[in-house]
Amino acid sequence: MPDLLAGLSISLQVTTFSLLFGIPFGLLLALGVLAKRKSVKAASLFLVEVGRGAPALVLLQFIYFGLPSAGLALESFAAAVIALTWNTGAYTSEIIRASLQSIPDGQREAALSIGLNRLDTLRYVLLPQGLRVALPALLGFSILIFQGTSLCFTIALPELVSRAYEIGSNTFRYFPVLLTAGALYAFISIPAALIVSYLERRAGSYALR
Repeated sequence: MPDLLAGLSISLQVTTFSLLFGIPFGLLLALGVLAKRKSVKAASLFLVEVGRGAPALVLLQFIYFGLPSAGLALESFAAAVIALTWNTGAYTSEIIRASLQSIPDGQREAALSIGLNRLDTLRYVLLPQGLRVALPALLGFSILIFQGTSLCFTIALPELVSRAYEIGSNTFRYFPVLLTAGALYAFISIPAALIVSYLERRAGSYALR
């Protein structure tokens, strides 16, 4: 159990950093996709489509095994965070973009009519409402990222699944150790899913006001 808990700690660290960097990255990508300048929009769309289209496993393999061929070698933890940050940014950009576009155009017009510029309109009118609507979906995606850290065993990161396989290979008792690892994932994912369901109900009642 101490080895599994140490692996769980690394899984949670990767999740935290991936979300900490990935959600702001997703916001920038969402604004880039909505931008009027074609070059910014094209670059943002490229990053979004690659991040969504390529499986997280492929991104992990590309960054950890592929980049050294270009002279950039990363440790497994850094490679995992970068890959999952890209994946998080690509998916959350669509969540945030849809939330921003759900705000009635009349609110944008009203903000501009009282003298707010576009940046202030975004900061004080659009983002507070859009992020409140997007919050349940963002938290739901956070659970998927936590579960997705299990793929990091393929790049030798000693996270939960990697520790479980190591224990299983030493003891030849894979069933109990993998069952325990699954229980640890469920111990975090199930309460988190219940919180997300509660916030979705709250967001639904807010949208009806």
